[in-house]
Amino acid sequence: MDRLDNTVRPYAWGSPTAIPKLLGVEPSGEPQAEMWMGAHPGAPSRTARGTLVEVIDADPKAELGEAAVAKFGPRLPFLLKILAAGAPLSLQVHPDLEQAREGYADEERRGVPVDAPHRNYKDANHKPELICALTEFDGLCGFRAPEQAAGLLEALGVDSLKPYADALRARPEEGALREVLTAILTADPEEMAHTVAEATAACTRLGGDHAPYAAIAHHYPGDPGVIAAMLLNHVRLQPGEALFLGAGIPHAYLDGLGVEIMANSDNVLRCGLTPKHVDVPELLRVVRFEASDPGVLRPEAAPDGEEVYETPIDEFRLSRYVLPEGAAAHDLTLPTPQILLCTAGTVRVSEYDLAPGQSVFVPAAEKTEVSGAGTVFRATVIV
Repeated sequence: MDRLDNTVRPYAWGSPTAIPKLLGVEPSGEPQAEMWMGAHPGAPSRTARGTLVEVIDADPKAELGEAAVAKFGPRLPFLLKILAAGAPLSLQVHPDLEQAREGYADEERRGVPVDAPHRNYKDANHKPELICALTEFDGLCGFRAPEQAAGLLEALGVDSLKPYADALRARPEEGALREVLTAILTADPEEMAHTVAEATAACTRLGGDHAPYAAIAHHYPGDPGVIAAMLLNHVRLQPGEALFLGAGIPHAYLDGLGVEIMANSDNVLRCGLTPKHVDVPELLRVVRFEASDPGVLRPEAAPDGEEVYETPIDEFRLSRYVLPEGAAAHDLTLPTPQILLCTAGTVRVSEYDLAPGQSVFVPAAEKTEVSGAGTVFRATVIV
């Protein structure tokens, strides 16, 4: 078992205070967006034995277990994060596994450098993800029903948005959503900036259901993603609630602190709220143009006090233990690799005491017990 020393990524949208508050340290004044726990080559966790990549590479079967290696290969299939959004992240979608493989192979054939700013596919893997709120957490997830999106746009009283609202009401669902998102992303930039300014003023005046979009526009004035965001469901998670983001589902995180887990991939296709590359044709190939309920997840009770966030993904399984004072120790031994993360109180994992924000990597089949008074998240895989 290894205590993890984890990298905090200073992306511009990060909160300068949320992660320091969790860790009990003074803020640096810089944004602190994500703390990565895992073996992603971009920022692998460090241990007394070397980086977690080096530890796993030295003996994959011992660290991951034979079943996990047989199913996923000699690598940790998931990446665990603490995510602290102080401003909206880019509006984005992730490809499914087939799309990722095709896109990656195509860019490799065309010789697009893997670090090129216009490259879409950094690897050949899909990137389903789950976000579990530690504080109240705002996000956008999936398309609204077209008639609902039309009503939201019409209420603004902005003439240049009328054709979008009319199209949303006149077409079948898939065609309506595709036509309107395409029109938003390919509109003349100057005209769209003017439309966004008018829409922002109206959202600010109206408040209510329009208030989240006024806040988004404050961070991204003139960005077409402000209008695209109004096609999506706004959702506010309470602590302990979660969202699962599957392939092709447009989404964005807006504000709050959460535990995020995903397949070990970096494939993102953006559609707004970003200065980064937006590949509209590839985006339209990947997006699933169907209205959907955000599907807020709440943990389901499992034996021995475990609370599981059920998803249709095998690369990761996220659960938590909320341990009351004086509770008996729980046996957490599994035949699969685990990362255990404390988010509240103080917990003891075998020989390690963990405070909020601290974590350990547990090799497959290593005897593991947890006790104390606090909350610990468990990340592992399904084999």
